[in-house]
Amino acid sequence: MTMPIQFSLPSIPDLGDAALAMDLQHVLDCKTKPQGALGQLEVLAVQLGLILGTETPRLVAPQLLVFAGDHGLAAQGVSAYTSDATWQMVNNILAGGAAVSVLARQHGLALTVVDCGVQHDFLPAGQTERAGADGLPNLLIRKSAAGTADSSQQPAMTVEQCQQAMAQGLALVQAMPGNALLLGDTGIGNSSSASLLLARLAELDITVCTGTHTGLDADAVLRKTTILARVLQRHAHAAGPMAALAAFGGYEIATMVGAVLQAAHERRVMLVDGFTASAAVMVAQAFAPHVVQRCVFAHHSGERNHALMMDRLGAEPLLSMGLRSGDGSGAALAWPLLESACRVLNEMATRE
Repeated sequence: MTMPIQFSLPSIPDLGDAALAMDLQHVLDCKTKPQGALGQLEVLAVQLGLILGTETPRLVAPQLLVFAGDHGLAAQGVSAYTSDATWQMVNNILAGGAAVSVLARQHGLALTVVDCGVQHDFLPAGQTERAGADGLPNLLIRKSAAGTADSSQQPAMTVEQCQQAMAQGLALVQAMPGNALLLGDTGIGNSSSASLLLARLAELDITVCTGTHTGLDADAVLRKTTILARVLQRHAHAAGPMAALAAFGGYEIATMVGAVLQAAHERRVMLVDGFTASAAVMVAQAFAPHVVQRCVFAHHSGERNHALMMDRLGAEPLLSMGLRSGDGSGAALAWPLLESACRVLNEMATRE
């Protein structure tokens, strides 16, 4: 794919290191336990060691990012809520009252909300950042536009707008400390964009790619599926990852794609929350196949389309609790498992 000069994808090489993988497994096998007794925690420990390139992985300054954006397609009634709910949800996170806010405080995670395209002004004109205080999240304004266009009428974004949002994500991660990134999102209509991306990139029927998400009943899901089928038909030509992302949106997904690519380039551990964040990883993987090696998936949402997404990515999520908020709360819940995996490698006694 030819990219414009002002935008380039970072290099993301294969992490395959058979010698290091064997060394990590040997360390685990020598611990004071039966071999394999810690099950998936051992698999996770090996993955973390491979990502960070060491037998003694340590997670430093984890950053929980919630990407927010509005979708023009929401005007077609694909959600149980209107687009006003997006900025209200962002305000709730910023005020410390959302589930992700509570869990980030509990686990000492630095929480940042990124306004990628919400139809609301959270800060005075010209101000692009708000530092959190007393446990409240930071806010970054990286708004490409006040919401995407209605993809049932035209592409959600131009290719140039899509690349601009991706570039914002690249720069965002470059400026952040630490070696671990937790990914969440919020935005009315974003599950529709994620469903469309799954259907197009995985070549699946939109019927199996559409879920209830915000609590839709059977009739509403059928109506949503019909609308999404029309959107797919309108953009039948949008075949590659960039074309599909521009056609279906949204700004928060595109910004997340850039963040994922940069974090993968820097060999940061990524803990991915729900369906929409997983869609961003799927798009990033279409650009760079080795992205998913750096990703740990927090949970199974219980929605069949999320299970299809996990199959597409070859992922085995850590938790299965019926979560479907997508705001990063699932990633925050799973975070202690990553810390535990590192501690087992670094602190557990060996038989010797």
